[in-house]
Amino acid sequence: MGAYVVGLTGGIASGKSEVARRFQALGVQVIDADVAARDVVSVGSEGLAEVVAAFGAGVLDAAGALDRAAMRRRAFDDPGVRTRLEAIVHPRVRALLEAGCASVTGDYVIAAIPLLAEGGGREHYPWLDRILVIDVAPGIQLTRLLQRDGIDAALAQRMVAAQASRERRLAIADDVIVNNGSLEALATHVEALDKRYRTLAAATRPTR
Repeated sequence: MGAYVVGLTGGIASGKSEVARRFQALGVQVIDADVAARDVVSVGSEGLAEVVAAFGAGVLDAAGALDRAAMRRRAFDDPGVRTRLEAIVHPRVRALLEAGCASVTGDYVIAAIPLLAEGGGREHYPWLDRILVIDVAPGIQLTRLLQRDGIDAALAQRMVAAQASRERRLAIADDVIVNNGSLEALATHVEALDKRYRTLAAATRPTR
């Protein structure tokens, strides 16, 4: 019997990583899709072999590892490349995340999945018990992205546009943290949800 699973997602520069860190500080284990995405295309993996078969050896760096920056640029510039890459990577990431969450024995576990809405939502992640979306006002999101990455406004807007819409993410949410304010306000939201999730986990445990 695995732990109660909460999917954590949100748009770029919404504060997902900070929220994940704050759950971890409360003793909650976080299984990260970004880590899984690196693992499934690591050197020697079937995933990397399939990426090379699809896109050629030019996607590798001098050490034989995936040149993630180059691959990201290609995928960003060509939606067809992005679709093919996601078809290789996403199913493997989902399987690795599910196995990781199933191995957790605590009250509940956070599955941090930045591209949850883009990756099929509940249809492709039926093992999620609940979905938490970190929401942020568009203007604040762009400001944070500009400050974080040191990029120009045009690129920042393209990066936001390449993701699922705010409305699409909110449509799959059971819980929402509106992260427009301070870190102190964010901590208060996380602490309240931690209590809620422990209560929900305890309530469902007898029937799981």
